[in-house]
Amino acid sequence: MNQFRFLLLLLLEEIARILVEFLEVAITSVVFLKGIYPRGAFERRRYLNVVVHKARHPQLNEYIHSAVNGLLPFIDKGLVDRVAVIFFVDDGVPIERFVFKLNVNQSYTSKVEQADLEFSLRSFLIKLPVSEPLTKVLPRTYFQSLPQPSTSKDAEMWITTDTKQWQQPSLIIPIKSMSSEPLGLQLYLEHPSLSEPKN
Repeated sequence: MNQFRFLLLLLLEEIARILVEFLEVAITSVVFLKGIYPRGAFERRRYLNVVVHKARHPQLNEYIHSAVNGLLPFIDKGLVDRVAVIFFVDDGVPIERFVFKLNVNQSYTSKVEQADLEFSLRSFLIKLPVSEPLTKVLPRTYFQSLPQPSTSKDAEMWITTDTKQWQQPSLIIPIKSMSSEPLGLQLYLEHPSLSEPKN
């Protein structure tokens, strides 16, 4: 392997690592924002010089950590298009999704300053708390964090979460987006269509 190819792989691995670390913090922030656990179940921390919340309960913390870190090899290979945090009601019906749409340019060859990338990601963490009025007030719910289905063979091991209500065009509310080579990232909120699915 030539030196240029080795540097490119190292660059993409570092971007994937930073992105996975960011997603872990952002997903924890979404869970905190939705209030499905008491506020006391979280502690305030700093990440990228922004106040964020970290789960105090070891099982919740480990669940989010392992789910997101399990994405690292797939993000590194460019196999993950979206990561969704899905909130369900008691009967297992998903009623709200926070979707992180990822675009990592696998052929990007220039050096990326970590500080520049982190500055761009920081804006998402600032925007999340002010997006709370855009979300639905949820009855008793639970959540799941899964990557969205991809056309890739390697990504087929993930569980799809589509139900009838998501087969119609959903209501999409953009929260934040950035495009800073080699990373493009969008965060949007998705609610199921209010109309009945057509058979």
